Amino acid sequence: MALKILTDSGCDLPEDIIKEYDIYVFPILVIEDNKEYLDGVTIKPKTLYDNMREGKYYKTSQIPPNAFEEKFEEIAKKGESAIYIAFSSGLSATYQSAVLTRDSLKEKYPDLDLTIVDSKAASLGFGLIVYKAAQMAKEGKSKEEILNMLDFYIENMDHVFTVDDLEYLFRGGRVTRTQAFVGGLLNIKPILDVTEEGKLRPLEKVRGRGKVLKRMLELMDERAKEADLSKQVIGISHGDDMDKVMKLKNMIEEKYKVREFVINHIGCAIGAHAGPGTIALFFMKKNYEE
Repeated sequence: MALKILTDSGCDLPEDIIKEYDIYVFPILVIEDNKEYLDGVTIKPKTLYDNMREGKYYKTSQIPPNAFEEKFEEIAKKGESAIYIAFSSGLSATYQSAVLTRDSLKEKYPDLDLTIVDSKAASLGFGLIVYKAAQMAKEGKSKEEILNMLDFYIENMDHVFTVDDLEYLFRGGRVTRTQAFVGGLLNIKPILDVTEEGKLRPLEKVRGRGKVLKRMLELMDERAKEADLSKQVIGISHGDDMDKVMKLKNMIEEKYKVREFVINHIGCAIGAHAGPGTIALFFMKKNYEE
């Protein structure tokens, strides 16, 4: 019986990959006023970004424990082996909630074979980790082999991203009101990353949209000195801005001869905090050798 790969909608993987590799995705809750939506199921990114541009405000809430319980119990009853790769614990309580649910179920199902892994990553940085695990599971690799790969990927996955409007980061508590106001006046575009602990970190500020993509590429170059980027799958996710995506993709193809990309919208759970126009780049600091 094939190993099951579970994840949540913070991974931002395209639907075709999810279907091809039979990845089970728990949707994160997205809230507008008093309405609850399931990320990627009852609300799609395009709708969210269009509404945000019109002034609507969204919040998010973690996956309900009963959703975990139902799926984890199904795995236990079927006697399946599974790995749940979770959204960074530094950005969400999803990982902790899943662990508590599994540990509680183990009292009833002591043979439950479910390993829960903190990706310490977000969006397609998280998604590329899940993608590799699903590929290995489909190839028939052992659970131990996949877990060893996950350790390497989590340690070496890098995130570099920028947002188009600091207002959304202000609403999420990432910048002050003054920083958001001044940044808007001066056309300042922040560059951020995710730390080794899986937390968001502002890196630097660049003035002007044109310069920010160039700087993202420079950071990629600095951080991946030990890697052969041409042999990697590079991730680019975006807040409904394919023009910037294609500019960045073309720059990477020209410089590094990269052959494979995974490109997708930033999903509603992350997009609610990052906002329209966000561009995020994901790559490995070192190549993984099987």
